[in-house]
Amino acid sequence: MAVEKGSAFLLKVGNGAQPVAYATVAGLRTTQVSIGGEAVAITSKDSGGWRELLSGAGVRSVSVSAAGIFTGSAAETRIKASALAGAIDDYRLSFESGETLTGRFLVTRLDYAGDYNGERNYTVSLESSGPVVAA
Repeated sequence: MAVEKGSAFLLKVGNGAQPVAYATVAGLRTTQVSIGGEAVAITSKDSGGWRELLSGAGVRSVSVSAAGIFTGSAAETRIKASALAGAIDDYRLSFESGETLTGRFLVTRLDYAGDYNGERNYTVSLESSGPVVAA
């Protein structure tokens, strides 16, 4: 696998239409994705003292966090509207390799900050709702 640029790791938000068109969230400096899964233990006396786990069981989730400079883009406005409404929306993460992760996410946190002599910036946290598909 080749080394990839972090600047090519993009967060995109859907436009609410069908089919969904995605717009890149502008101004981001950092983007992070965490894929998690709960383990379901099926250990028994027959396990020989070793823990055994059930494949394909448990709850899987994807968490996304990003931070950047506020640009006032339509994508940022859509994220703010979703956060205020508590609405689940379509999102896509894209990587330099062309790989994507696509699913529906809830904005669980949106923070804005700014110093008197600096830019306005923001951080956003998303949690998956339903399946996230890798392509």
